[in-house]
Amino acid sequence: MSWLRALRETARSGVTVERKRLEPLAAARGAAGLAIVIAFSLWAFGPAAAASSAFGAFQAAIATFQRSWRPRPELAVVSGATLAVSTFLGYLTVSRPALFLALLALWTFVAGLSWAVGPTIGLIATSNVAIMLVTVTLPTSVAQAAGHGVMMIVGGLVQAALVVLFPIRRWGAHRDALADALAAEADYARRLRQDPVARFDPVPLMQARDAAAVTSWQARTRPAELHGARGLAERIRPVLAALADPAVGVPAEGPARDRVRELLAAAGAILDAAAHAIRHGTPATVPPPATATFRTPDTSTLLKGPALRAATRLGSLLDDVVEATETPVPRPRPRLRLRLRTRPRPRVQPRCGQAFRTAERVGTTPSAGHLDVQGGGSPTGKVKVRPGLLQLAPGAARAIRQEIRPGSPVLRHAIRVASVAAAGYLLGTALPFGHGYWAPMAAVMVMRPDFSQTYSRAVARFGGTLLGVGLATAIGQAFHPGTYLSATLAVLSAALMYLVMRTGQLAAQGCIAAYVVFLLAMGGEEWTQTVPERVLLTLIGGLLAMLSYAVYPAWETPRLRARLADWLAATGRYAATVVGHYAEPAGKNAPDVRTALLASRAARTAWHEAVDRARIEPVRHRGLAPAAAEAAAEAVGHIGRAVMLIEAHLPEPGDPPVPAAAAFADALRTATAKGAKAVRERRVPEWGAVRDALSAWERVGVRDQVVRQGAEMVVDALGQLSDALAAADGGQDVGRPAVGSPSGS
Repeated sequence: MSWLRALRETARSGVTVERKRLEPLAAARGAAGLAIVIAFSLWAFGPAAAASSAFGAFQAAIATFQRSWRPRPELAVVSGATLAVSTFLGYLTVSRPALFLALLALWTFVAGLSWAVGPTIGLIATSNVAIMLVTVTLPTSVAQAAGHGVMMIVGGLVQAALVVLFPIRRWGAHRDALADALAAEADYARRLRQDPVARFDPVPLMQARDAAAVTSWQARTRPAELHGARGLAERIRPVLAALADPAVGVPAEGPARDRVRELLAAAGAILDAAAHAIRHGTPATVPPPATATFRTPDTSTLLKGPALRAATRLGSLLDDVVEATETPVPRPRPRLRLRLRTRPRPRVQPRCGQAFRTAERVGTTPSAGHLDVQGGGSPTGKVKVRPGLLQLAPGAARAIRQEIRPGSPVLRHAIRVASVAAAGYLLGTALPFGHGYWAPMAAVMVMRPDFSQTYSRAVARFGGTLLGVGLATAIGQAFHPGTYLSATLAVLSAALMYLVMRTGQLAAQGCIAAYVVFLLAMGGEEWTQTVPERVLLTLIGGLLAMLSYAVYPAWETPRLRARLADWLAATGRYAATVVGHYAEPAGKNAPDVRTALLASRAARTAWHEAVDRARIEPVRHRGLAPAAAEAAAEAVGHIGRAVMLIEAHLPEPGDPPVPAAAAFADALRTATAKGAKAVRERRVPEWGAVRDALSAWERVGVRDQVVRQGAEMVVDALGQLSDALAAADGGQDVGRPAVGSPSGS
């Protein structure tokens, strides 16, 4: 993509208003906390201390809006405390320009590295540095600087207290994540009726899993309906795919296919009802026709073999989903856990899976729903406890250390933002406008580790600052509001920013600019700096940010092969783990399969995020053209989908082992690891060992049709991957056996 087109695309994303759900109550709560802090500080300490405490409360409220499953009060406290430390240290050195410049560069460098921990921590650290540039100008003595720091901490504590005392939709984000996962599977079931190999995006399931990890305090108060449904959702997806796919199920047309379509439609209706119930905290109201579809007696006559097993399994899982929303079962004490796991749960009335469950049983192993209700959120029945912020510190430090290496995009971002902050401060100080912190503040606020966010935010920052500073300065110079009126206008600007911060950067940045202007006026700053001066300094900061990315970029495009190799290796480990269980049957509850699947999903997500970023970068493909990348991703997706079909029919512990499956699994694991290395080195992978292992298995005899078809799909998809990479390198078609493969992943 050319630079002109890339700039146009990123600018459009920066000024586009996203239609997301507004949170007026949360915005009002944040504004109320800000008003309380400002009013108390004005009454007790005066305008300057009020401005400092207001910055702390303002930033703390922003921290509570960041998407995080951890208790948001902790984020508010951490934000206020870190801003206080930054301000105090900054004031101690601000009178010595060289020392302050060194501290600014160091502080900004650390804030840039904090993106390795996650976007929430990165945003908080970056905002603290930007606000620190303003707050260091407010105190007039060391004692005042310490007092201002204390008031910033108080501002964070006030916002945290309001979050605790006035929770808004408590567990709402967790409910939404789980409901979105079930709704996504409902949509998937309906799409499978028309396209038996339709794609499924696992992102909703990944978000639901992330939300299921709770702190020890949250585990004691979590609603019962959030305990088990997520594990069930994970198990439903492969069963839906196995039921619909004609390669391992029923023919593409005929009475059996019509029955499968009816079951899929009913499953969609039941999953939608469960999603609605979890989202609103009410019992599920299942449509009677959907339940009646699973009670139809002739299902066991129309469906045979793997299709009947999948239908039976689906009915059982849907039963458990509905029960998870209807019956708030309290979590038992640890000493009762083993007894409750082995005892079958009584059912009040027959539901989806009861009518034909006896025709061909999948097994008696408790489902993930039973385990989740007892154990708290993981398919293995163990409570998945999320550590607190202090417990996360060693992991955060380890993540930062891992990014201090050549070629790391986070390290490049840290160097870039530190250099720009120092250059912006020097330039802003040298210009005869006064208040030169507007330039480095604008630069730090817009810079992100990737190109698209930096450029889109730069456009939104400049446009929003132009509107916000222009309007606020015009009001100030026209009416010269006093301390209390300026404070009121600052609170109103903050309230509007809290309301629109999720709908577009342009409006949010305008509100932030107006807030800073009104707050500085409340602190005693004269209305001497004009609109053109502030806008010019902001423009300088934005231009420095954009220029830094052009001079010292961290493009995602050259790393696409590495991302593809990671995805291939993770998918190969997942495939080998699943196939290996046919040599050592362990039933549906296989923790190693679950771990391998999660690693494959994470690698898939990293690949797609990299492709999205690379799509709008103004650089050449450097070895992996867009068409080749799409074809290669399609092939790896085929591997994952084929393995998912095999996973839906894992053998039970009592089934006879298949020794030949172990050899095929080992060949898969070794070949995909070597293939990933070949992809990184721009070579075409070879899959002869995998084909030989499959041929040896077929000579022994593959008893299960699902396993045979799935293994052939895997081998065919590996051949497709080599074809795509050979075409990307200008080589010849490596050839592959003519075996059909699914078109979805």
